[in-house]
Amino acid sequence: MPDGTPGSRQSRRATIASFIGTAVEWYDFYIYGTASALVFGTLFFPESDSGAGTLAAFATFWVGFLARPLGGIVFGHVGDRIGRKNVLVITLILMGTATTLIGFLPTYASIGYAAPVLLVLLRALQGLAVGGEWGGAVLMATENADDKRRGTAGMWVQQGSPAGSILATLVFLMVGGLPDDAFMEWGWRVPFLLSAILVVIGLVIRLTVHESAEFSAARDAEPAVKLPIVTLFRTAWPLVALGIGASAMGISAAYFTNTFVLSWATTDLGVPRQTMLNILLVIAILQFVWQPAAAHVARRIGMVPLMAGALAANILVAVPMFLLITTRDSVLIGIALALSIVTGASYYAMLAGFLAQAFPVRVRYTGISVAYQLCSTIIGGSTPLVAQWLLTSSGGSHWPVVGYYIVLLVLTLSCVLALARRAGHDAAVPTSS
Repeated sequence: MPDGTPGSRQSRRATIASFIGTAVEWYDFYIYGTASALVFGTLFFPESDSGAGTLAAFATFWVGFLARPLGGIVFGHVGDRIGRKNVLVITLILMGTATTLIGFLPTYASIGYAAPVLLVLLRALQGLAVGGEWGGAVLMATENADDKRRGTAGMWVQQGSPAGSILATLVFLMVGGLPDDAFMEWGWRVPFLLSAILVVIGLVIRLTVHESAEFSAARDAEPAVKLPIVTLFRTAWPLVALGIGASAMGISAAYFTNTFVLSWATTDLGVPRQTMLNILLVIAILQFVWQPAAAHVARRIGMVPLMAGALAANILVAVPMFLLITTRDSVLIGIALALSIVTGASYYAMLAGFLAQAFPVRVRYTGISVAYQLCSTIIGGSTPLVAQWLLTSSGGSHWPVVGYYIVLLVLTLSCVLALARRAGHDAAVPTSS
């Protein structure tokens, strides 16, 4: 569609709204991961030793991922039957409310075991919201774009992840400069309380967007599927299974760096907290800049060749990456994480558009949400927990963690190639029930 036409303007507006709303939601998710690495073990699980407290904090981090498939099913059902726009408003409000309430939550010292219980409940609400958010944002962006621009539109949804990480890291850098006592007493709460302001901004923008054009056309042509989840698994379950595997590293990578590596470096390796937060900020900026470049390359060589090549390159740099981190040198740690971003972000930038094109439109919201969020539960959200357990059980050796990292990359690469082969045929399967 030519620039300046109503359709073109709607496409840009939908892409911007999807990006900003997703950035706010990922900000909320990332500040929880950062707080898990830095403070939650001490404030909410003080009766555990340092390693056990970190494991407990990472376990509550995983709770958010356990709730994400439920959010994908519930909000996917509503999104496939009624529409994408209203779901995205609901999920943004839910996420912002849960995150802001964490900022007011009393610690274990104040209310005892009720503190970690309430933390887990609010984390579950975060997971429920994100479970419905990502798929809807992807579809609002890609379904409003023409065929040539869908990969780029999906990339801008993926830009929400580094943008949220940049925001989260900047805020934690701001409060991280406080004396330790002040940081542990009230400083860590500031990032959570700021979420309320960001949610209002996101809502104002999202309320200006019209319903997805492709969904509206499909709804006009044929009544909505009564039970999208049933139709999905009856007609397209192989796509779901392969979508789970194809998403593995896309979800896990951020939590390797922003959560596990942050905790590992600031505890076992003795890297100062502010140093690691500065490194993560630079890495998030690099990802934000690199992903549009990757989308440009994909338009020239194809989405699947870029994703496969990037994942293969990530496998090659895995061992050097971890060896550089163990040097404790801030420059070398930055180089290590940059290696993973340049390779991994090239694949991640295309993941949203790749999954959206794999599922038929009438169950697409449910399909991409269930695949992505089941991957989040089974693989992505458990990443810091599994990596920390491997590190602890091996007496501090990082080699089991390296092995785990490579296994996830091989799984992702295999499923991307398999899904690319299947999707062209299976996406055309009739979906009426």
